[in-house]
Amino acid sequence: MVDAQARIEELRELIRQHNHRYYVDASPTISDREYDLLLRELEDLEKKHPQLVTSDSPTQRIGGEPLNGFETVAHNIPMLSLSNTYSKDEFREFDGRVRKLLGDTPFSYFLEPKIDGVAISIRYERGVFVRAVTRGDGIKGDDVTLNIKTIKSVPLRLQSSKTAPAVLEVRGEVFMRKDGFARLNETRQEQGLEPFANPRNAAAGSLKQLDPRITAERPLDIVLYAVGSVQGVEFSTHEDCILSLRHFGLPTSPRTWKCADIDAAIAAIDELETIKHDFAFEIDGAVMKVNERTLYDDLGNTAKSPRWAVAYKYEPEQAETILRDITVQVGRTGVLTPVAELEPVVVSGSTISRATLHNEEEIARKDIRIGDRVVVEKAGEVIPAVVRVNLDARTGDEKPFQMPSECPVCESKVVKREGEVAWRCENLQCPALLKQWIRHFAARGAMDIDGLGDVLVEQLVDNGLVSNPVDLYSLTVEQVAALERMGTKSAENLIKGIEASKRRDLWRLIFALGIRHVGSRSAQTLEGVFGSLDALIAAEMDQLEAVHDVGAVVAQSIHSHFREPHNLEIIRALKDHGLNTERLGSGPVEGGRLEGRTFVLTGTLSSFTRDQATERIRSLGGSVTSSVSKKTSCVVAGESPGSKLAKAQKLGVEVLDEAAFIRLLEAE
Repeated sequence: MVDAQARIEELRELIRQHNHRYYVDASPTISDREYDLLLRELEDLEKKHPQLVTSDSPTQRIGGEPLNGFETVAHNIPMLSLSNTYSKDEFREFDGRVRKLLGDTPFSYFLEPKIDGVAISIRYERGVFVRAVTRGDGIKGDDVTLNIKTIKSVPLRLQSSKTAPAVLEVRGEVFMRKDGFARLNETRQEQGLEPFANPRNAAAGSLKQLDPRITAERPLDIVLYAVGSVQGVEFSTHEDCILSLRHFGLPTSPRTWKCADIDAAIAAIDELETIKHDFAFEIDGAVMKVNERTLYDDLGNTAKSPRWAVAYKYEPEQAETILRDITVQVGRTGVLTPVAELEPVVVSGSTISRATLHNEEEIARKDIRIGDRVVVEKAGEVIPAVVRVNLDARTGDEKPFQMPSECPVCESKVVKREGEVAWRCENLQCPALLKQWIRHFAARGAMDIDGLGDVLVEQLVDNGLVSNPVDLYSLTVEQVAALERMGTKSAENLIKGIEASKRRDLWRLIFALGIRHVGSRSAQTLEGVFGSLDALIAAEMDQLEAVHDVGAVVAQSIHSHFREPHNLEIIRALKDHGLNTERLGSGPVEGGRLEGRTFVLTGTLSSFTRDQATERIRSLGGSVTSSVSKKTSCVVAGESPGSKLAKAQKLGVEVLDEAAFIRLLEAE
């Protein structure tokens, strides 16, 4: 028993450390496979010794039956909302009120990004996660403990927990990452479900799930920026508070500003606006707080808001343009999606000429008609979307839109499944479905077949040369060269690209197969756990559900895909053509020149794609992570680098431009 208890505690601490490195620092030090083995060992030991299971064990993040409802919990200290300002003049007026209340008392400001998410309060007692409650009406909120425990960046036990205060109530914002939001909406549309309007709505809906297993499958994260009830620790400044939260292993904003006065705060607001698209989360402004917490009692609160803090809201990035037409796309799973064809307009720094309209119910709800003047924005700064119609600009010539009753590609009857909002083409031979599949299979993040662009895919399918991905590997130079605008040299390059794809990493093939819900990151995890395609195909549901970051829905999708005879036939044919189905060990090469060094890539490189640069670094023994920390060895900065460059300079991390990076790669 003593040995088991000691090993359980050792495993818990190791897993906590690796969770923090992966989800907070974004600098993992072990592979997903090694992590899964640690977690599996802990699970096995806890099954043998159930009396040793504790609430803060990493195995307790997801568990139990769905709730019947949320318990209402009163906040020990009310969660006040911030007053908003919308202009620099109003911002200065806030500063004037603070100075009037404090007189000659010196003070400074602390500025942070304003995250557009869902406010939450998490209570730790002696370093152990106890409860999580939504803001609610500010006086009381819903107990969403089980759902918050599914967020991997939330520690169930604080780092340095032995010195943690008796009570630490931390407050912050739950959000959905912008890239995760885009993938989630894409998946929902493939399933025929209503897409979420924006990342905040998606995060709020995820926290309201009574079944935490559903919440666990959503790409939620959190940033903590304040404290509520605290016993056993004091913070003289807000800066000290944030540093202490980081010390305890809690995720805080990746960028903050300490400002000596209002002029410095306004400069920080302007700087934040220039880099706001670089954050993983959506922000809608900035929050400025008096830094000296000892002055908060003197400043006090209004009925709803503290007098020591204020929010500055940026103007939403929208633009008005003309809706020229509505076309219908057929996706890889057969879902028909209406698309707005727009008069080109610049939104959030990008020229937008097309925007999603999601489905016919959305079009009807917003009363969108062809010829309308419409307002466009990027939903979650990722997907262009039509927000509303300028009804005052209508002339009477606008035309209502109606979804087609037949597939616009193959002319098969379209159907709407019970409980879905989407119309589908269910003809598996539909060229649109096939073309989307071939594009997905050959894409850079999948099999990376050089030279196989959209136009060539169209020709290959339309000319009957390709009816599934397997057919790509039977193409000849003569067949390709005979196509329009394709010469012998281009055909030879394509065939070389197809041949080279046979030697790709296993995870690329897993992703390329088009398994519903399986993205590139999930594919890499599956490669690390199972090691071969045969082992993945043979995996049972319990094995799949046990994989780190694979939930019940994804596991069921994988399991079902490999029980479909047609899919297995495709895989057998790909094997016959010599495609790699085993793990190649594409991680950092041991003994390489860059072994032990961690790189971060930012901006656009002219000599490499991001994937190519990553592979070059790994081939020399280095590793690549997505965010900058003190442990980062080097940041490679291409054109138009984002906030990662500024953070590297702030932390004193070495920065290489593209020329220096090439010299590093080519050095003897």
